[in-house]
Amino acid sequence: MPLITWRNEFETGIPDVDHEHRELVELINRLHGALETGAGKEEVARFLGEVFARISAHFALEETIMRKHRYDEYAEHKADHEKLLDDLRDIMDAHAADAYFDYEEALGRAVRDWFVDHFKTKDARLHKKLGV
Repeated sequence: MPLITWRNEFETGIPDVDHEHRELVELINRLHGALETGAGKEEVARFLGEVFARISAHFALEETIMRKHRYDEYAEHKADHEKLLDDLRDIMDAHAADAYFDYEEALGRAVRDWFVDHFKTKDARLHKKLGV
């Protein structure tokens, strides 16, 4: 069962952003599936690294678009991005230190709820404000 089910309400209307959103959801769902089937420590570390790198690159794209359009809630939106990256770093650090046993739960709290809320609020507002 996927961690995040894609919904049309997640779309921003910005083709590059929407494409990356879909790819990120797919990647996160693959990580979730690997966790459900008992992936080893190295596989989980590889997935977490890829998720972090891809999310970081995606946020850079969104932030470039917001700066280009002088988006009025840029600072708040960027802070929300930084919060997720901090949460993911914490999960990665805990994984490296063997401090977690329930990655599925940790990932769900840090990623699923964040993405769903962020897509429906921050990204939806960005879409509306940019008129795309």
